[in-house]
Amino acid sequence: MPTEFASFAAGCFWGIEAAFSKVPCVLKTEVGYMGGHTENPSYREVCREDTGHAEVVQIKYDPTQVSYKDLLQLFWELHDPTSFHRQGPDSGSQYRSAIFYHTPEQKLIAEQSLMQLEQTGRYSAKIVTEIAPASTFYKAEEYHQHYIEKQGLQGCGLKG
Repeated sequence: MPTEFASFAAGCFWGIEAAFSKVPCVLKTEVGYMGGHTENPSYREVCREDTGHAEVVQIKYDPTQVSYKDLLQLFWELHDPTSFHRQGPDSGSQYRSAIFYHTPEQKLIAEQSLMQLEQTGRYSAKIVTEIAPASTFYKAEEYHQHYIEKQGLQGCGLKG
């Protein structure tokens, strides 16, 4: 079975992981940190905004069963892409909206998806979502993995 990775930042990583883990043909989700300059950052360091990292969900999926475009559609629905370094009650650069692409094809699809969303007029404010190459993914501490499921919670302030 072919597999690919997708990495998204959309605020609190607990909520986006919970949403993507329910998508059929998503084989695995992990939360962690990406897009910064510190090796092996801790949650505490990321929260202090010392590392430049965003909270992300990394998704392993079967591209023959679910498309990257479909994953992007859920990403857009889960958060406010016009909110700069903030989602719901969470603020700081670690909560930024970002798409970290793993292949040139993902980059193209992400850019097209963003342009199409802008053209819909759905948002009166400018979309501030960053589209950047995936860098090293640092898996978050184990207690963050599937946190919402472990705690029996419904979500953590995301739109979706």
